[in-house]
Amino acid sequence: MRTSVVIVGAGPAGLLLGQLLLKAGVDNIILEQRSAEYVLGRIRAGVLEQGAVRMLEEAGVGARMHALGHEHGGFDLLFDGQRHRIDLKGLTGTSVMVYGQTEVTHDLMDARAATGGVTVYEAEDVSIHDFDGTAPKVRYRKDGQTHEIDCDFIAGCDGFHGVCRKSVPEKSIKNFERVYPFGWLGVLVDQPPLHHELIYANHERGFALCSQRSLTRSRYYVQVPLSEKVEDWSDERFYDELRSRLDPEAAANLKTGPSLEKSIAPLRSFVAEPLRFGRLFLAGDAAHIVPPTGAKGLNLAASDVHYLSTGLIEHYRKGDSRELDAYSHKALARIWKAERFSWWMTSILHRFPDAGDFGHRIQQADLEYLVSSKAAMTSLAENYIGLPY
Repeated sequence: MRTSVVIVGAGPAGLLLGQLLLKAGVDNIILEQRSAEYVLGRIRAGVLEQGAVRMLEEAGVGARMHALGHEHGGFDLLFDGQRHRIDLKGLTGTSVMVYGQTEVTHDLMDARAATGGVTVYEAEDVSIHDFDGTAPKVRYRKDGQTHEIDCDFIAGCDGFHGVCRKSVPEKSIKNFERVYPFGWLGVLVDQPPLHHELIYANHERGFALCSQRSLTRSRYYVQVPLSEKVEDWSDERFYDELRSRLDPEAAANLKTGPSLEKSIAPLRSFVAEPLRFGRLFLAGDAAHIVPPTGAKGLNLAASDVHYLSTGLIEHYRKGDSRELDAYSHKALARIWKAERFSWWMTSILHRFPDAGDFGHRIQQADLEYLVSSKAAMTSLAENYIGLPY
């Protein structure tokens, strides 16, 4: 079997890359370890920068997003019991789109099926070979049979724990990482959102976030120590804790119900350098992880795909490899700015166990300055809506 590009991973990064390449006439095969149902069942964030919106439009999957998504021109920042609105649109002229990652994945899966793109789900024992030469290949098992695909390039879109980054020799890659001493306990519930926009809360008991997936489905989070267990958190306990971190009006308006999904997500910052190893390219969570505080995970995957798809299409259309050669440098320049912003948002909104009284006072001063300075709010807004590609 042969194709031009093998994409390992059928999350949003792999599916978006595959769709853009198919539209440009570049054949590709996607391999995914999990089932399609498992991929669709993963609960992820849903705040899209305008750059990500444009990428989805370019891939031909923008119609449902525009019909069902919700444009947000700002969000509320809550601390010391008071909410302050960050006017994204007023400060930058641009909004963000709230549209769940599950829906993005669904749209991309449907588009790939409609265009005849090949996706192999439940591909076991995927391994990549000879990517440091001119004839890379990918092997996998399916239904007890071993298969091999010859290709020109391999795109590693297989996530933080995937095989692609792990296949790179240790001497050839440098990893940068910060692991945070807490996680987000999240609940998904079929209830109308608490507020028409997101609420980010800094409280002495820890961070909280009130977000939404649609007009009838909400997603709520509270900061918890990594030692906490999901099974110890009843729905009642979760909602009581969330209310304690909100202002009185928000707490009174919170509508509760049985949780559809409940999980604890640890927080980390991670970047691998470089992102190219011969004919292997890393993109999305295989290349970087950000804390969800800044809503950058899916958006960074989209910008990676922008740079990578541009390079691959130029290579096949014109025989020009300059954009492909520049992929790692361009992608990393944007990645590190998003990493900085996500780290900063995390640092001003969460309670760190070792910060002490001095650290809490600095955090309070940072928040007070932020909401009193148009320049500071503009900087926040510019980063939140997404820096240009």
